[in-house]
This record gives sequence, structure tokens and C-alpha cells, in this order.
Amino acid sequence: MRKIIAGLFVSLDGVVEAPQTWHFPYYDEDMGRSVGALMDRGEALLLGRSTYEEFAAHWPHQNPDEDPMAKLLNDIPKYVVSTTLADPAWHNTTVVGYDQVAALKREPGGDIGMSGSPALVRSLLRDGLLDELHLLVHPLVVGGGQKLFDDATGRVPLRLTSSTTFGTGVLDLTYERV
Repeated sequence: MRKIIAGLFVSLDGVVEAPQTWHFPYYDEDMGRSVGALMDRGEALLLGRSTYEEFAAHWPHQNPDEDPMAKLLNDIPKYVVSTTLADPAWHNTTVVGYDQVAALKREPGGDIGMSGSPALVRSLLRDGLLDELHLLVHPLVVGGGQKLFDDATGRVPLRLTSSTTFGTGVLDLTYERV
């Protein structure tokens, strides 16, 4: 069975919204290796509609010769969980319903990665469909914005399986469901 593996940038106060406005001062080679290794594990990418729209507005317009992440994201099969997106324009994208995610896990193939999509991450975690949660916890209090978890997430027991501290003070934490 395939695993679903989510990776998110998160502030110390739990904010995951708009990391492009606060995360880059902490980006270094260690973080680049961590993000790259996580992205390399996935043979497909699972996104919520909002994250998909942000990515689709940016990545297809980047030069893959200058940014290897552009080639990876543009070429990889993408699944977007949405009830409103009808005709995705970004190459190699399929729209699926939330009820189809479990079936995606049962298909043959490698792991399914996730980037961002905090509402989808919460739902998958709550429903036992998320296998690994990778958090890059930044030593910063953002003070406002969407948090990774909310009251609706409920209690979800997790086990820390890996932790690394980067020179910037960012914690690279990996959790699995208990």
C-alpha cells in the first residue's frame, strides 16, 4: 500500500499560512536537502484546491533549467481533492473527491507526497489516511494566520520517528500515527 506523506512549514505558534512571507530567512542547505528528500520520495502529489491553485499559478511558468523543483512539480502526477475544480489546466493533474483518497493509497506505485494543503492534512490525519507528517518548525512566532490544527481535528496520537535541528534553529520533525 502506498503511503501519504505530508510536509509543511510551520511557525512556533502553529501558523502554516503564507510561509513565503516568513520562512525564507530560515532556508538553508540543510532545509533544501530535507525538502528535496521528501519530494523525491513521492511518485505523485496530493493537493487541496487552494494549494493547487497557488502552485498552478506559479510553477508552470518557472524555468526547469534554473529551478529543479519546477521540473519535478510540473512533471509529477498531481491529484487535487476538490468538489469545485472542474478542469485543471496544469499538466498531469487529476481532480478526485475526498472519498477517493483511500483508493489512491491502495493503487500500486510509490508514495504520495503532499506540500501545504493544511485543511486536507487535518482531514487525512483525523481519518487515519495520513501516514507521515513532516514539520519544519521555524523559530518564529508569526502571530496570526491559519494554524495547522484546529478544534475540529480532534485527538490524534502521534509518535515522533525522527528529529533534526538545523543551524538556523529550524526543527525537522517526522511523526507517524500511533
